[in-house]
Amino acid sequence: MRKLNGELGRFLVVGLTTVGIDFIIYSLLSRFDAPTAHAKALGFLGGSVFAYIANRIWTFGAGAGKAARIPLFLALYGGTLGINVAANEAILTIAGVGRPPTIAVAIAFVIATGLSAALNFVGMKFVVFHPNFSRG
Repeated sequence: MRKLNGELGRFLVVGLTTVGIDFIIYSLLSRFDAPTAHAKALGFLGGSVFAYIANRIWTFGAGAGKAARIPLFLALYGGTLGINVAANEAILTIAGVGRPPTIAVAIAFVIATGLSAALNFVGMKFVVFHPNFSRG
C-alpha cells in the first residue's frame, strides 16, 4: 500500500505538471483561434511527451524494456487522447460554448483531463510500467 501511495503521489505531481503543459499549449492555440479540438489534442500530446519520461523514470521507476513500453504507452495515450478530446467537445457542446472562450472551457478542460488522467494511471500502473514487464 505504501508503494501505491508513493506512486500515486508522484503521478499526481507529474500529472499536474503535464496538465500545466497541456493547458498552456491549449490556451495559447485557442487565443490564436485554433479549433478547440486541435488545440486540445496538441496540448494533450505536448503534455504526453513529458508524462512518458517523468512517469517511466520517477513515478514507476521502470528502466527495463524501454523500447517495448513505447507502443503500449502510445496505445494507452492514443485511447485517452480520444476520450479527452471527445469529453472536452461534448461538454462544450452541452454548455453551448462558442467563441470567445468562457469559464465553461476551463471546466470542460478539467473534467476531460481528470477522466483521461484516471485512465492513464490505471493503464500505466498495471500495463505500461508494470514491474513484470521486461521485454525490450
